[in-house]
Amino acid sequence: MTDVAEPRSMPAVAGPSSTADWKLFQGTGPDDRDPLSALPPAPPWRTFDKLNERRGRVYKPGPEEIEAVNAALILRRPLLVTGSPGCGKSSLAYAVAEELKANPVLRWSINSRSTLAEGLYYYDAIARLRDANLENAGVLKRGTSNDIGRYMRLGALGTALLPTDRPRVLLIDEIDKSDVDLPNDLLHVFEEGSFEIPELRRLTSMDDASTIKVLPSDKAQDSDRVPVPDGIVRCRAFPFVLLTSNGERDLPPAFFRRCLRLTIPNPDASRLRDIAASHLQLLDVQLRDDLIGRFLEKQNKGLTVATDQLLNALFLVTQGRMPPGEEQQRLLAALLKELDRP
Repeated sequence: MTDVAEPRSMPAVAGPSSTADWKLFQGTGPDDRDPLSALPPAPPWRTFDKLNERRGRVYKPGPEEIEAVNAALILRRPLLVTGSPGCGKSSLAYAVAEELKANPVLRWSINSRSTLAEGLYYYDAIARLRDANLENAGVLKRGTSNDIGRYMRLGALGTALLPTDRPRVLLIDEIDKSDVDLPNDLLHVFEEGSFEIPELRRLTSMDDASTIKVLPSDKAQDSDRVPVPDGIVRCRAFPFVLLTSNGERDLPPAFFRRCLRLTIPNPDASRLRDIAASHLQLLDVQLRDDLIGRFLEKQNKGLTVATDQLLNALFLVTQGRMPPGEEQQRLLAALLKELDRP
């Protein structure tokens, strides 16, 4: 049961915009108008200046999330977060980083081709060979290609394991989309808190091996390179690692054993109101509750809808740009269309 009233047909929205001016695109071809001059401000979550910091500030964790995060921090264990699309799994990492002053979040988005090496580091051997040829041709200064660190960049996981005094926040997003081997490949790194760069380990017999510097994933300047002694990256403070999963496939028990696990439940009416208030200044409380009721009605039927779909509908309502009548109903149906149906 929910404490939101049974949803009814959405009333027409009162506001500064009329039916005529809500559509910037009329389908009539170019004319003397300048439609983009009337483009309203973007939704807060679709403005990209300091987007990640904002995600951390507006996210509203529940008690289960707070408890799980603190346990993972104290135990130095990765936190595996599951839940339906749009429930806030990724945003939790940004909220932790914002509150603990551990920005920026290091993010590794997983797909079916992702490998452990991708998360640890990348060595551009082709660029090094090219520069060696340019040296021989007199185009580049002699010895440029001898600095192997110029051709290496740590991945998000590799950067998180650098020996810092304060833990970094690492988001490994959608681990369930990975190849079947990646979760097991991660186990050794999680347990050891370190990894080896073979290309640098081969140079350990050289006097200057410990001075080789490589670029972290979150830096861009050559001056930001960090030393990798003896070709080994080993953390001092284990990072806060948050892995997200939409439950698209099972992960191995050995992987579960090494992680703390959290399932974020679908938000109830009270939490949806809090989420809406953190993003928007609402104009009509009744209209807000009608939309929340429609959203929860779908969830209660076992249909998959995401919170950001609700926010999109609420934004159009609060900006007074929702058309009235049948057009309004059609647009709301499209905005709240179930994710598990074509």
